[in-house]
Amino acid sequence: MLMLYMYMNYLMMLMYVLSIFIFSLAYKYLLMMLMSLEIMILSLFFFMFFNFNILNINEYLSVIFLVFSVCEGCLGLSLMVYFIRIYGNDYMKSLMILKW
Repeated sequence: MLMLYMYMNYLMMLMYVLSIFIFSLAYKYLLMMLMSLEIMILSLFFFMFFNFNILNINEYLSVIFLVFSVCEGCLGLSLMVYFIRIYGNDYMKSLMILKW
């Protein structure tokens, strides 16, 4: 059983590293950046959840973390809708403040 948790932790770490990789490659589009951030949050949630189950710690902290991640996702989507209404697209180039 402990080996299963160890493999799950490795899987969550791999998922986190891959989401960072996707975040660094998909910097052109705001939607892809937001989706990779959500994958990061989801992998951290699973990592916390599995480790809390191993250590028999109360799972309420993971629920609170999930609530904050939902609020973060809602804020990101509302900012994306705002930027699309103003600029007409979700390209990060058009969102840059310092235009030369």
